[in-house]
Amino acid sequence: MASAGKLLSMNAADHEISYANNSFPQQAVIWKVRPIIEESVTDTFKKFAPPCMKVADLGCSSGPNTLHTISLVINTLDGICKREQLKLPELQVFLNDLPENDFNSVFKSVPGFIERLKNEEGDLVQESCFVAGVAGSFYQRLFPTRSLHFVHSSYGIHWLSKVPDGLENKGNIYMARSCPPNVFEAYANQFQKDFTNFLSLRSKEILPQGRMVLSCKGRQNRDPSMEDYGCELMVAKSLLDLVAQGFVKEADVDSFNLPLYSPCKEEIAEIVEREGSFEIDSLQVFEVDNDGLLRQQHRNKDLGFKELCMEMGKDVANIARAVFEPMICSHFGDAIIDKLFVRLAALAAEALSHRMNFNQANIVVSLTKK
Repeated sequence: MASAGKLLSMNAADHEISYANNSFPQQAVIWKVRPIIEESVTDTFKKFAPPCMKVADLGCSSGPNTLHTISLVINTLDGICKREQLKLPELQVFLNDLPENDFNSVFKSVPGFIERLKNEEGDLVQESCFVAGVAGSFYQRLFPTRSLHFVHSSYGIHWLSKVPDGLENKGNIYMARSCPPNVFEAYANQFQKDFTNFLSLRSKEILPQGRMVLSCKGRQNRDPSMEDYGCELMVAKSLLDLVAQGFVKEADVDSFNLPLYSPCKEEIAEIVEREGSFEIDSLQVFEVDNDGLLRQQHRNKDLGFKELCMEMGKDVANIARAVFEPMICSHFGDAIIDKLFVRLAALAAEALSHRMNFNQANIVVSLTKK
C-alpha cells in the first residue's frame, strides 16, 4: 500500500455510509475559520479588483462542504461590492479532488446551489458564478501559471501523497504513543516533502500577492509521542480485536498504515519559511467541539446517558468509515468492514461513557504569495 492516490476517495453519495452525510465535523472546521476566509477574500479582491476572480478549492471531496466555502466567497464579494457600490466580479470556481472522487454528486448539487444563490442574493450573483471540476492530485500541477487569485483547502493537506517508505509499525496503523521514534520521524519527513511540494506547486499557479487559506488536522504538542490519536487508535484496536477473533491476519495489520499526518503549527511555519514562496499572515491552532456536534445530532431524542453514548459511538464509527473504508477495503477486502465498524462503535461508546472526548486539534494558516 505505497501510493495513496487511488485510495483517498471518500465514500460516494450512493454509499450507505457516505462522506456527504457524515462530514459535519469537517463542516464545523470551515465555519470556525470563516473570518480568516472572509479576510483573505476581501484582501484579494481589494488588491486585484479583477473582472473575473479565480478561486480553487483543493480536496473538495463529495459532500456539501465545498459549496459552503463557495457561499462564503460569494457572500464576502457581494458584501464588499454593495458597501462600496462596485460591480460584482464574475467568479470562476475550480473544485479539485482526485479522479476517483464522486464528482457526479458534487455537480448534481450545483444547480440547486445556484438557484439558492438567486433566491438569496439575486439574479446578478447567480449569473456571475461559474463552477468547474479539476480532477488530479494537488501534489501535482493543476492550473496554468499565475492564474489563481485565491486558493482554499480544508482538511486536505494532512493527507500524504503516500505512506512513508520503510515503515515498520507493528500493531499500529498510524502514529501512537507506543510507536518507536523512527515511525514519528518517517511520518514527519513525508509530510515535510509533501507540504514543501504543495507550496512550490501553488506558488507557480497563484498570482503574486494572491492568497491561500489552508486548514488541516493538527496537534498541540511539538512532540508527536505526547499526543493521543483517538479515532485512528480505535481503528487499530478494532482491527486487532478482529485478529484475536480470527477474522484478520496479524501480518495484514502490521503492513497497513494510514497516509495521514497531523502536524504542529511549528512544523507548518518552518516549512513555509524554508520553501520561501509565501508569507504567513495568520497561523492558529484551534479545537472543534466534536462531542457537542455529536450530541447535537440527537438533541430531539429522549435518550439516557448510556443510550446517548451508544448512538454517539455509532456516529463516530460512521464518520471514520466514510473516510477510511476505501483504504481498508483495498488492503483487507470488504468482508470485514461491517464487523470492524460495529466494533469501533462499541469502543467509541465505551470511551464516551468514561467521559473521553473526541475533540480534534486543527490548524489554519493564511498565506500571501510573495
